[in-house]
This record gives sequence, structure tokens and C-alpha cells, in this order.
Amino acid sequence: MDFSDHETGHGWLLLVYRVPREPTRLRASVWRKLKSTGAVYLQNSVAVLPESPTHERSLRSLRKHIEELGGSAQLMRCDVLAGNPDVVATYNAARDEEYEEIIDRCRGFQAEIEKETTAEKFTYAELEENDEDLTKLRRWFEKVRLRDSLGADRRAEAETALQDCVAALDVFANKVYLAEDGP
Repeated sequence: MDFSDHETGHGWLLLVYRVPREPTRLRASVWRKLKSTGAVYLQNSVAVLPESPTHERSLRSLRKHIEELGGSAQLMRCDVLAGNPDVVATYNAARDEEYEEIIDRCRGFQAEIEKETTAEKFTYAELEENDEDLTKLRRWFEKVRLRDSLGADRRAEAETALQDCVAALDVFANKVYLAEDGP
């Protein structure tokens, strides 16, 4: 279901919170936790996530954490009465930014493969290092994909970039096998 053109009907979880100003690390820890869930800010200290049991668990846990830090927080379930396309667009823009970061890292990964190929660094150590980097990219993509519940535009492009990395690593691996195993 496409929620971008509905004013109502899609539930959101709204977290409104206050954290002591000092030390600033407390606010930073809340920001990091919100970012890791995929929440987006509508205003300072007001963040939303699409309603789901997973998101609710995450925000309830964060609410408890905020209170342990000496702050206060309210978690609400709500519908957007007007402006839902704006909220959806904000949420999808955050996912698209994450996908763009993945695409950039994929470009870097491919550049590294090209550099090692040009230098003929066809060793198992290089292959293992590149394989680990690809595994990290895959995990990162999967985290973003799971947060992408409203259909961000850049997902397909990120998937393609990741598939291109897999193909590049396969070609590199074959060159390593040929170099290591001899003619």
C-alpha cells in the first residue's frame, strides 16, 4: 500500500522527549539510538517511526533509557490528520540518504578492486579483506532495507550497486585463484 497520498490511515509512533543539556553525551546517545531505529525528527526532540511492533519495542526501550538518563519521554501512537505525505517524504528521504551512503561505499569498494587488479595484488589476503568489506556492505544494506518500510526511491539503485560489488569480487576471486594455483 502506498501511504504517500493518504492523509490518514497509516499509523505512526511519536516520541517526544527531554534529556538534560549536560553532559552532551547523553543527548548524543539518544540521537544515535533513534538514528539506528530509522526514526526521523519532525522537530527538536520529536521523532517518528511507522507503527510496527518492532518499532514500538525499540521506542519503549529508548523511553526507559531516556528516563534512566534523568530525562522524560512520552511515546504516542498517532495518525497524521494533515501533512502525511510530508512525514512519509521525510522518512523516505532519510532512507534515501542511507542508500546513497551505501552506493558511495560500493563505488569505493569497486575502486579498491580495480586498484588491486591494476597492481596485480592477487592474494588470498586481499581477497579475504575484500570479502569482509562486502559482508559489511551487505549487512548495512540489510539494516537499511528493513527500515525502508515505506518504499524509498534509491533502494533499487543501492541493490544494483551491491550486486555490482558481488560481481566485481567474483572476477577478482577468479584472478586470485589463477594466480595462487598457477597456470
